[in-house]
Amino acid sequence: MTHETTRRTVLLATGATGAAALVAACGGGGDDNGSAPTGSPTDREPAGQELASTDEIPVGGGKIFKEEEVVVTQPEQGQFKAFSAICTHQRCTVASVSDGTINCACHGSKFRIADGSVAHGPATRPLPAEQITVEGNSVRLT
Repeated sequence: MTHETTRRTVLLATGATGAAALVAACGGGGDDNGSAPTGSPTDREPAGQELASTDEIPVGGGKIFKEEEVVVTQPEQGQFKAFSAICTHQRCTVASVSDGTINCACHGSKFRIADGSVAHGPATRPLPAEQITVEGNSVRLT
């Protein structure tokens, strides 16, 4: 009895091989159950890259980190927020933070420092939030 190789046979065999490879790649050894590392905070490195000290972020203003493409603001004393520094209008990097807004010099868009929402167009979408942590006097991008 001869077996004719059909297109369906080839596709099924290829799919099965790919699925097996995917399962093997995701398996990994050891007893990692996906949980966070244990130990006291002093046993671990602080989370994320340090951007600045809290003293560097003015109350009612903010600071732009061009290399990281993030802007960190302090709308009220001790309240820190972070947003993408890339304007949602035409992807220019924002240029300044003043008078309660994050300002794009390319076309004049302004975003509120408290929530990244549009204060003045032409941008119609808010700046996306970025994740930061504040530990002691350190502001870290996570």
